[in-house]
Amino acid sequence: MTKKQTWIIFGLSAACLTTPVLALTFSSSIDSWGIDALKLHKAPYNLTGRKIAIGQVEIGRPGKFGVDKAVSNNHALSLVAVFLRNTPAKSNSGVDPHAHNVAGVMVSKDKAFPGVAPNARLYSAAVGATKSQGQPEECLTAQHIATQNGGDVRAINFSFGEPLNRDPRPDAVLDGNALLTMCVDWSSRVHDVLYAIAGNQGKGGIPIPTDNYNAMNVAFSSRREQVFNKVDVSNLAAANEGAAARLAGKEINLGARRSVNILSPGSNIRMLNPDGKVNKVTGTSFAAPHLTGTVALLQEFGDRELKNKRNNWSSASRRHEVMKAILLNSTDKLKDKGDGLRLGMTRTIIDKQNLDWLASDAYQNPKIPLHAQMGAGHLNASRALQQFSAGQWQPNQAVAALGWDYNTVTANAFVDYVLAKPLKANSFVAVTLTWDRLVELEDKNNNQMYEEGENFRDRGLNNLDLYLVQENGSTVANCASISEVDSIEHVFCPVPASGSYKIRVQYKQQANEPKQAYALAWWTAPVN
Repeated sequence: MTKKQTWIIFGLSAACLTTPVLALTFSSSIDSWGIDALKLHKAPYNLTGRKIAIGQVEIGRPGKFGVDKAVSNNHALSLVAVFLRNTPAKSNSGVDPHAHNVAGVMVSKDKAFPGVAPNARLYSAAVGATKSQGQPEECLTAQHIATQNGGDVRAINFSFGEPLNRDPRPDAVLDGNALLTMCVDWSSRVHDVLYAIAGNQGKGGIPIPTDNYNAMNVAFSSRREQVFNKVDVSNLAAANEGAAARLAGKEINLGARRSVNILSPGSNIRMLNPDGKVNKVTGTSFAAPHLTGTVALLQEFGDRELKNKRNNWSSASRRHEVMKAILLNSTDKLKDKGDGLRLGMTRTIIDKQNLDWLASDAYQNPKIPLHAQMGAGHLNASRALQQFSAGQWQPNQAVAALGWDYNTVTANAFVDYVLAKPLKANSFVAVTLTWDRLVELEDKNNNQMYEEGENFRDRGLNNLDLYLVQENGSTVANCASISEVDSIEHVFCPVPASGSYKIRVQYKQQANEPKQAYALAWWTAPVN
């Protein structure tokens, strides 16, 4: 296999279609028809990711002005540092258009093609494109990026992955036990960073580490009449039981756990190549960095609130579990009719079969928290800021109609969040609960760092459940999320009658520690 072939196969988490763009007639993926991030760049928000560090790990790397001749006339990307694994990158070596396009989605400063967070501090590392590089080197590279900026990196983008046929385990399957998958889950917790993973598109693709628990896997949407509101047909998803059986463990997760967390634009995205020429690109590789950039915007807002010592705010706003809950709970599913009953959502999202959320098993079955194709729905940066800015509300007080919390729950116990205002009949409630699988490093030399030859230990996932509870203490039948296998519980349901309600987080079954940290985000429509 030639070096060029290796880059093509292992450097793309998704099909990366690049063709010259002659007429810029498409809507932007970051305007109101995409993720609605452009609005946040302007007053009164003025959020562009300033002082927030994010990361990128791929087979290749973007070009850096002043280091690489390939970008000598293109100043659109301002990177903090570029690396080859855990060492400084060599000048003019390893620059890859795919990695450059992905970085551009996050931090491009070009006025015609701005990134989601143009002023974020991006650290990028290439694993390298040789047969000898694999999951150990990829884990080392991710760890190196996670420890940049004094150990304060808020999100890391993975627009690449590993095929199962390169996994050294006998009869390898997507069961969460690949080294790179466990590395991502370990690093999420130890470095407190949210990993955005480009969802696998299948057909012999590169699904590791999409079988993670603690990161976010991103599928990609395409436009209908300019609006990003449909799961693109290129995404892999099991549309029927037969397909699920064929793909289980090979292209999607083994068992009942869903592989997709969220949907984001990824079809015909206009980007600049290292030489400054404009291309349009397609694939989950370009959906994931929309999520990573959105984290930078939210974290800039959060740090501003911390600096201003705002009430109902704490350093918990930096937690990766909180970001995950916020981003999932604020997604678009069903367009609001103007009465607020659907929580002000801006569009109706449809899957590859042209069906909406109400037709899904995720809506109908409390044991299935996420839609197989769209996860919790479509990324919306503006709604995510609205969800986040509502602030942290703890269960020792009546909580606002909109908010979030980071807390702990003890085995065989529950925590209740009593909503201060009654809810409207027939209004929808959106609630998301996230927590981590406990993966530990088998640290041979006790230096708290992963090194080649070391491995990880899966201590399992504690089982938490989520309920909407009526004032009289009875749970609402269709407003529960009780998955036995996921690290996410997600409720999206209509309130049966006007009245007082509370949200319950229950620690159902212990697999490791007796106390479990979690993040919770909720969005409700109160009376008046």
